This record gives sequence, C-alpha cells and structure tokens, in this order.
Amino acid sequence: MLNGVLFFPVTPFDDDDNVALDVLRDHLEGGIAFSPGGMFVACGTGEFHALAPDEFAAVVTTAVGVAAGRVPVFVGVGGPIALARQYARVAADAGADGILLLPPYLVTGPTQGLVAYVTAVAGETALPLIVYHRGNAQFTVETAVEVAQLDTVVGFKDGVGDLDLMSRIVLAVRDSIADSGKQFQFFNGLPTAESSQAAYRAIGVELYSSATFAFAPAIAVAFYQALERGDRELVDALSRDFFHPVVRLRDRVPGYAVSLVKAGAQLTGIASGHVRPPLVDMAAGHREELAAILAAGLRVLEEHGIPTSHPVLAR
Repeated sequence: MLNGVLFFPVTPFDDDDNVALDVLRDHLEGGIAFSPGGMFVACGTGEFHALAPDEFAAVVTTAVGVAAGRVPVFVGVGGPIALARQYARVAADAGADGILLLPPYLVTGPTQGLVAYVTAVAGETALPLIVYHRGNAQFTVETAVEVAQLDTVVGFKDGVGDLDLMSRIVLAVRDSIADSGKQFQFFNGLPTAESSQAAYRAIGVELYSSATFAFAPAIAVAFYQALERGDRELVDALSRDFFHPVVRLRDRVPGYAVSLVKAGAQLTGIASGHVRPPLVDMAAGHREELAAILAAGLRVLEEHGIPTSHPVLAR
C-alpha cells in the first residue's frame, strides 16, 4: 500500500531531443532524498504520450535501478491496446512495482469497452494496477466497481474532478470489496492536486499526485505534512502564496500542467530540457512569474522554520 507524497518526475530531454538518462538519474535521486511514498515514472508529467517504446523502456529501467528498492516504482501504461499490453510487459520485465493505467488512445468507447481495456492490460502481468479515471477513460459507479474486482487492480485515480461521482465510487467500491479483505486505494489525480486535496480528503481520498514534488519537493512535503497534522495556517499560507498562483499560471496555456513542471525543474537546477510537441515550453515571461511564485513558496517555509534545499536559481 502506498502512503505519503507521490513523486511524478519529468522525463528530461537534451538539446538533440534524446532522453537525458544521466539527468533523469540525478532528478530521481534528488526526489528520493525527500522520501516520497512512491515514484510514478513515464506518466503524464513524464510525457508518456511523447516517448518511443525504446525510450519508455530506458526510462523505466533507469528508474527501477535508481530506486533500488528504496521506494515503489509505478509506471505509466496506456494508449493503443496492443501498445499498452506491450508496455505492461516491459514494466514487469524491468522490475517495476506497479502500473498506472492511462486512457486508451483517442477513441471514446462505451464503459464496458473500458472494462475490457483494463482487463486486457491487467492480464499481461501480475503487477498491481491503478486505474486512471480521466479524459476518454471515464467510468461509471458500476464499471468502477467491476474493474475493482479484478485481482490485480488495487487503486482508482480521479482526474475528472466530479466530487459527487467520486464520492459514490469510493463508497460503492469499498462496499463491494469489504468482505474480501482486499486492500484498495483512491487517489486525487487532478493537475496541481494540492489545490483540491482538502476537498478530496473529505470524501475519503487521502492520496494524491504531486507534480510539485518534481521541482519543489520541500514545498510538496511541507504541504502534505501540514495536511496530515491539521496545520490550517500553513496549508492556507502555501495555498495562497504558492499553489493557487501556480494554478492560475498553469491555466493560461493548454499543456502548461507539464510545461510548468519542466520549467520549475530548470529553475531549481535540473536540466530537464524542452517538452515535446504538441506541448510547448513556457514563455519567458511566464517563467519569470513561476520563479517569483516559487520564491514566495520557499519564503512561506522559511517563515515557518522549515528548511529548504532547492533555492530558486537567479534568472
């Protein structure tokens, strides 16, 4: 079972558009130093959609090697069904600890088709699988319960943001597996999940993706710990000075949910490189705004006596 802050690293690219594996290793080591509860590589923040199969395999193998059993490694799998099944096998062969199942490619099918998609991918390996509810992979209460019955499905991650639906899914799934003793977890997978996590906790969803951890781990960990101990003052201060401004900046351009994280990584000394099309890199003016927001978030930590080890680099 996972717990704590979940680390969603970026996939660095060099100037020749190759995956920069040495940078990735340093990026992962830097994150592990902050003791995340799990590391999710080649997922949305890691630009799964833009990786060739050999690049995907290299990223997964690198992550498993760096983790060396210190932190669970989950891997993004999705897209066309044949490719998703192949990637599930690659993840298992590389020694990953689990799979985050992303949506299928483009097409929108009936919900029973989604159940068939999950079943097919789950059938490729014995790895634990977390189902991602978002985009063109949106489940009903009934189909969420159905996939939760699959032996290897151990979690359900919400990227839609419909709290009414999610609250009903949480209760229905828990009721459906209550007699089995199966362990099952729910995740908030909205972009900049910290900004909505208080609401998700109210319906029993205590885990969340933290893209912030990829470029500001001290802030991500401080926020998580403040939530856990009920420190309303620190939660509000970080929300007001960091997370809410990040959300406003993120929402200015489609795809900035990833581009912003890569820019933030660069500001904190990680040579994360560019994003691949169809995403676009942050505009220079937006990078300056992000640097100011990051500085404000670090000031909040300093004001509360919390050490920071990723200062904003001068730009």
